[in-house]
Amino acid sequence: MCGFVGFTAVDFDRETNKAVVKDMADRIAHRGPDDEGFFVDDDIAMGFRRLSIIDLEGSRQPMQNADGTVTVTFNGEIYNFQELRAELEALGYVFVTNGDTETIVHGYEAWGTDVFEKLRGMFAIAIWDAPKKRLVCARDLFGIKPFYYQHDGNRLIYGSEIKAFLAHPAFAKELNREMLPQYLCFEYMNDSQTMFKDVHKLLPGHFMVFEDGALNIECFYHITYKIDESKGLDEWADEINRVFDESVAAHEIADVEIGSFLSGGIDSSLAAYCMGQHAPDIKTFSVGYDIGCEDKLAEIDALPDFDIKLNELDDATAFAEWAQLPNFQTQVSAEEFLDIVPTEQYHMDEPLGAPSAIPLFFVSKLAREQVKVVQSGEGADELFGGYWIYHDQFEFDKYFKVPRPLRAAAGAVAEKLPPFHGRRFAMRGSGGPEKSYQRASMNYMWDEIPNVLKDYAGPCKPWEWCKPHFDEAAKQDLDIITQTQYVDMVSYMPFDICLKADKMSMSQSLELRVPFLDKKVLDVALQLPTACRVDDDHAKYALRVAASKLGFQKKVANMPKQPFITPLTVWLQTDLYYDRIKEAFTSEAAHEFFNVDYLVQMLDDHKSADFSTVEGRGKLKMMRIWNIYCFLCWYEVFFGKSSEQLKPKTKVA
Repeated sequence: MCGFVGFTAVDFDRETNKAVVKDMADRIAHRGPDDEGFFVDDDIAMGFRRLSIIDLEGSRQPMQNADGTVTVTFNGEIYNFQELRAELEALGYVFVTNGDTETIVHGYEAWGTDVFEKLRGMFAIAIWDAPKKRLVCARDLFGIKPFYYQHDGNRLIYGSEIKAFLAHPAFAKELNREMLPQYLCFEYMNDSQTMFKDVHKLLPGHFMVFEDGALNIECFYHITYKIDESKGLDEWADEINRVFDESVAAHEIADVEIGSFLSGGIDSSLAAYCMGQHAPDIKTFSVGYDIGCEDKLAEIDALPDFDIKLNELDDATAFAEWAQLPNFQTQVSAEEFLDIVPTEQYHMDEPLGAPSAIPLFFVSKLAREQVKVVQSGEGADELFGGYWIYHDQFEFDKYFKVPRPLRAAAGAVAEKLPPFHGRRFAMRGSGGPEKSYQRASMNYMWDEIPNVLKDYAGPCKPWEWCKPHFDEAAKQDLDIITQTQYVDMVSYMPFDICLKADKMSMSQSLELRVPFLDKKVLDVALQLPTACRVDDDHAKYALRVAASKLGFQKKVANMPKQPFITPLTVWLQTDLYYDRIKEAFTSEAAHEFFNVDYLVQMLDDHKSADFSTVEGRGKLKMMRIWNIYCFLCWYEVFFGKSSEQLKPKTKVA
């Protein structure tokens, strides 16, 4: 795991380019504290930071072929590099290192851009083809590893993190204000665009070619379902166990010690268990909270009709004891959680309103004290149907049998009425599946955006951002549940789940590997019948049966889906959080973007909300509040007074 930066050298002389690319690489030193490397000529500057995992003494980057015509920087791991190496050696290529990077070098020589679809692993790659003066870049099919770029005429700036771009004197930093409504709805950027104007993400499963100032982007992998109804639930569970265990083993390839995150839920527990079968002393790492607020917690615990789980360390401890795995834990206090937000947003590069990023930060910090690499359970929900949104789609599937004009009329009426039970359902059901699509984390419904944003003309139509994905899924003749999973896999997973997993782990110089997000595991997931993924009573049905077959306790195998838990709902009622967030909500930046009175009213409503009544709980606005607070912290880091320290160090004429 590493990080890289680069740019086509059109602005300055070679010595200046060396200084600029060094400054850019220094901005992402946390991604690779073990080594650095550079390649600079008249056409391109490439920089690299290395976290040494495989072939510790060799495999330095940028790496070149024998005659220097191909130069590669690569972030990630290729798990089938040994098989590809044997194939390339049979073609006559000679290897001088023992790592996976050289497989990409010679793979590009042998197969050109076809090499990308041969790779099994997580990767972002930049290849300089000197004879053709061509830059070729690619990103893995899941979007596990980040890749950003800005194209401006003959100049292309690219890298693992946007903050590196700020070190380039020709980079014009500008807020992409048009993305703010989308961020408020989804809590992340549901698009190739970012909150920095003209800075884009290379989409998962795509490669791009930059040559003679022109940028061309192509897809090398399409997610395509091939449902196989010939096997029963038990057969699919056995197949999942077989392929996942093999994936975990492949993800264990390293020349350093590897550990595992462990939340106590089924996904991370499966990863840790399989690792433990291969290496019994594998270390596991868990995060929980020093919540405080004892009076409030006692009040909540006494409520017969309100079940809110605020800590998962007990589950992690119980599973680790059952599986006989060493478990190391850390607890985060309310003050630590709040204090780290600016640092979290700095490392994210893009504003992210998901509270779950913060426990990821702290558990990564804990793990890095003992290991360089961990495995984790990201991706299981998207591949195997773990979210309760998929159950919602059962109901919408029935509702869609009502003629669309009637549904549209009901939705239009509901939108004009005050909140009532069923209002959101009527609004979401007024169109096609792209309108019913609603993440549990979708903070603001579209009708709320004009209330939140200052001078917003609207209308806000978040479903239009999802419609192209649903249109693509519809071409495969999929049911609405599978369509929704497809959309999650191509949007929510890369733009939220994978992004925060990478950025939070790499902030601590920790490589995070995700064995569920593997080509062979995906091949099985894409064959599963819907009934083996989701039914009226189960989510991740086949995966849970698979865990039961391994002997998992029912409590773990049947544990309902939990988000990465945080006590924010309770903490936001404390003076510490109220005062800090109110200061942000009444700041100069808040006045620039938001209707401040609306923000403060939300904050007041949440602070005074009574957990003991349904009406009181209706005033809890944790996700809405946190979403905006995170944006304001991000804005201060990158555009406020704090951003002065991010200006370029290299002086140019």
